[in-house]
Amino acid sequence: MTKLLADRIALVTGASRGIGYATAIALAKAGAHIVAVARTQGGLEELDDEIRKIGGSATLVPLNLTDSDGIARLGAGLHERYGKLDILVGNAGVLGPSSPIGHIELKTFTDVMAVNVSANFQLIRCMEPLLKQSDAGRAVFITSGAANKATAYVSPYAASKAALETLARAWAQETANTKLRVNLFNPGPVRTRMRATLMPGEEPATLDTPEQVAEFIVPMCAPDWTETGKFYDYKTRNLMSFRSPA
Repeated sequence: MTKLLADRIALVTGASRGIGYATAIALAKAGAHIVAVARTQGGLEELDDEIRKIGGSATLVPLNLTDSDGIARLGAGLHERYGKLDILVGNAGVLGPSSPIGHIELKTFTDVMAVNVSANFQLIRCMEPLLKQSDAGRAVFITSGAANKATAYVSPYAASKAALETLARAWAQETANTKLRVNLFNPGPVRTRMRATLMPGEEPATLDTPEQVAEFIVPMCAPDWTETGKFYDYKTRNLMSFRSPA
């Protein structure tokens, strides 16, 4: 039986743990070849082992996403090897400080923006030509409810996710008349290291796992997914449209 994503190339950032790790495995199970990007070599090797166990394949890319030239080189490498990219999952992100705005240093703020926004901007720039070479290019960016709630004490993270959402929505509008589909995915509270850092007193067993979440990201990467510029809320299982403030 042909798998949903057979012969498709999927780039996943932040693939060494958490939602990125689980999504890479879920996409591999569906037949995609995974281009796994993360800073942690050990985590990537563990991912590769797991993907091989299920009969899948992966290309490991140890890369700090603040290295914009490295992203450009990755795009050139993908062009040379495959001539296209079918799936981009922009998952990598950092939480940053939990502190009042007035107590946050400028460099700390810009460090969060560099990973959560600027890196995704560079990914869009470098991967768009490859995604347009696909017969059904799909891009999914992982966001957070903090973006629209403007959550107190995590302002750099909230601001970065709001910026990411606007960036993705603008790209979706720019590519609406192409075969490329661009969407956002909000996982909500999930059993990850980032969540444990933010909420150390929370009982992990009360949260869904990254593996559960990843199963809902896979369909958004499939050729038969037609929506663009939308927001999937995992907690409510709803695909939502953006609207102006009431």
